[in-house]
Amino acid sequence: MKIVIINYGAGNIQSIIFAIERLGYKAVLSNDPAEIKAADKVIFPGVGEASYAMKMLKESGLNTLIPTLTQPVLGICLGMQLMCKHTQEGNTDGLGIFDVDVVKFSPKVKVPQMGWNTIYNLKSGLFKDVAENEYMYLVHSFYAPLCAETIATTDYEMAYSSALENKNFFGTQFHPEKSGDVGEKILANFLELKN
Repeated sequence: MKIVIINYGAGNIQSIIFAIERLGYKAVLSNDPAEIKAADKVIFPGVGEASYAMKMLKESGLNTLIPTLTQPVLGICLGMQLMCKHTQEGNTDGLGIFDVDVVKFSPKVKVPQMGWNTIYNLKSGLFKDVAENEYMYLVHSFYAPLCAETIATTDYEMAYSSALENKNFFGTQFHPEKSGDVGEKILANFLELKN
């Protein structure tokens, strides 16, 4: 199986590569459109600031490529947020894959939300054999509100989308690669999805 992690200068790649290796697979880091298109599974990571990350995607043309992919694609953290329509972070338009706008937590709560929190209302093959209310690792100041594409929910100030799904596209606000055995199970479920 060919697994490609999209390389566009938004960090946190190494921990994803290690998590995939622990599952017995190898991943390639690439920004080459032909290689990304030829992959069986694509992971779209992201740590950093949305407007800068979007600028990097546009410079490489990946902003037009990613929405056209037909194999399973997993956006993680900022990757998921960039797959939404718009984000308040840097007032940035996203890729429009998920029909929801990303907004900032209110000043009433500490941001970023950093550390472990539970996921519930799990609704996808991504969460096969994952129990309700398992703890996942999160670091974020912006969130996607609940919407028709929500497949997992987390509470912080209010209930919000901690995972989204639209056709072959999946997104997790949490970091599965940093969420212990349960996070690895979610990654394994993604890698085992049928194309």
